[in-house]
Amino acid sequence: MLFPAFASVYIIALSRLAFPSHRVSTAAPEVFHGSRLFRVYVISGTTIGFDTTLVSAVMSCQILTENVISGLSLFSPPVRALVPLLYTVWRIFVIIDWCKDVWFNKSLPVNATPNVAAWFWFGRYLAIANLVYFGVNLLCFLIPRFLPRAFDRYFRERDEVLAKSQEDKPVQVPRERVSDHKSD
Repeated sequence: MLFPAFASVYIIALSRLAFPSHRVSTAAPEVFHGSRLFRVYVISGTTIGFDTTLVSAVMSCQILTENVISGLSLFSPPVRALVPLLYTVWRIFVIIDWCKDVWFNKSLPVNATPNVAAWFWFGRYLAIANLVYFGVNLLCFLIPRFLPRAFDRYFRERDEVLAKSQEDKPVQVPRERVSDHKSD
């Protein structure tokens, strides 16, 4: 449970030091709006992802963190995008250990009943399914699609705020020009 605490402190530090929010409104827009197929993909990942009590607890922390951060304009899009990225990377390391454990450290007892054998193989394939799902999620969605969109939105918002602040500044004419116009 140290990871959620570390991730929360890190996210807050990033939001203050590296990627402060440029939004002036109170509502934080979605970084990525997925299709119906994408929502099925997320739900299937959530279903596959409930593998152990510890991972389920950390997943609850992730969901809580994502909900709190996504609803507040205090957090910029890159910071909001880094939440699932951080938790997914952490989860992959845990899943790799899980895969090693069930494939190399556990063996099916010789006198196992069919029910025990079915659960044994189910556990092995569930570990592999989690590794595949979260690996694909990280490498095919979060990094190449979600993170770039978050940074694009962040820099567009920053540029809009800068442009607006430049428009709001009064135009000052240099003194040389003022004196040149008086002599005309």
